[in-house]
Amino acid sequence: MNDICHKKRDLVEKLGVFIEQKDSLAPVAARILSYIILTGKVGTTFEDLVTQLCASKSTISTHLNHLSDLKRIEYFTKAGDRKKYYIINRDSILQHIDEMITTWNVQKNLHSEIKDYKESVNNLPETEEKDMFDLTFHINYLEFLAEATSSISNLKEKLKNNPKL
Repeated sequence: MNDICHKKRDLVEKLGVFIEQKDSLAPVAARILSYIILTGKVGTTFEDLVTQLCASKSTISTHLNHLSDLKRIEYFTKAGDRKKYYIINRDSILQHIDEMITTWNVQKNLHSEIKDYKESVNNLPETEEKDMFDLTFHINYLEFLAEATSSISNLKEKLKNNPKL
């Protein structure tokens, strides 16, 4: 069990750094989110976060409120227990997937326009072969974006259809 605790602590830090940079969250907020992710659906309490993250109660409280306001986390209670158990908000995962799809669609449209422009330049009679654009990157990137969008859309459907994931 001690080995698992060490692995969890190390992963909280690694994932926390990643989330901090990716989502522009404060370091403690990113560590809270990481800890909640690694705790899973059993949830974690305010007291657990204070103890495990070695942060003050006010710091944990401030960041829990911020993450709640961002709708990144939610809580549940247990009958006969006055504690709140924090978990990841499933809707925030689906929202993040939607944001990824939107970003990829914008990129697909932009790269498609760039590719079309370069093709039209290549097709001009005055364009010499040595001056022609190589379209390989755009073709491959558009294919990648189509496959990535399809794959993440499939994941989204699986998440929506299976509440245990």
